[in-house]
Amino acid sequence: MACNHKSSRHRARVAAASAAALVLGTVLAEVPAAAAGPPRGHDVSSHQKKINWKSAKSKGATFVYVKATESHTYRNPHFGRQYTGSRDAGLIRGAYHFAVPNRSSGKKQAAFFVRNGGGWSADGRTLPPALDIEYNPYGRKKCYGLSKAGMVHWIKSFSDEVKRRTGRRPVIYTTTHWWNTCTGRSKAFGADHALWLARYGSSPGPLPAGWKYWTIWQYDNGGRLPGDQNLFNGSMKRLKAFARG
Repeated sequence: MACNHKSSRHRARVAAASAAALVLGTVLAEVPAAAAGPPRGHDVSSHQKKINWKSAKSKGATFVYVKATESHTYRNPHFGRQYTGSRDAGLIRGAYHFAVPNRSSGKKQAAFFVRNGGGWSADGRTLPPALDIEYNPYGRKKCYGLSKAGMVHWIKSFSDEVKRRTGRRPVIYTTTHWWNTCTGRSKAFGADHALWLARYGSSPGPLPAGWKYWTIWQYDNGGRLPGDQNLFNGSMKRLKAFARG
């Protein structure tokens, strides 16, 4: 996922030896390009700027996450056009927030996010808000200087505020390595937060502590769709049900 518009893209890649158990019984053991069944999607930020949404849909896009905010000050200047354009093209779309936990509280960043695009509507065309939390791209303190307990508290504070303001718990985007390292393998979120797993490879690999399945898998940072490449773990009908809540 992308941090702010001036920074380089930051990813942590995790080696995996075993495939994950999947939410709807669909096992994707092959390279993602060969998996024609699950709905394909992508995620974009200010890096992509103006996007040809009709072209993306013609290439197989069914859903997209658009970056709305970062920390408690940055707003994607292209968000409005990207968010509206994707909906107009018929994609199911949602907004995500890039977390910078050492700059302000989870509650403050959640409030900023929801005020600036991170809302939700039970219309079947709006994905739940998403929290992008990963290794710190701005310094050497990869867990942002927070203790494991402090990180869990930050995420809970963010989630509680998003739930209070929108009625939905946020999807959590992360890598298995970051989660297990920076939260101390916390199992506090798996039961009521959908997992958006980032892992580039031919299988999802091991899941972060607390989750039994992934809901969205980001399998590459480039491909036929603009931005990062994703799969939804289920059918198109299930994707629409996930959006409705």
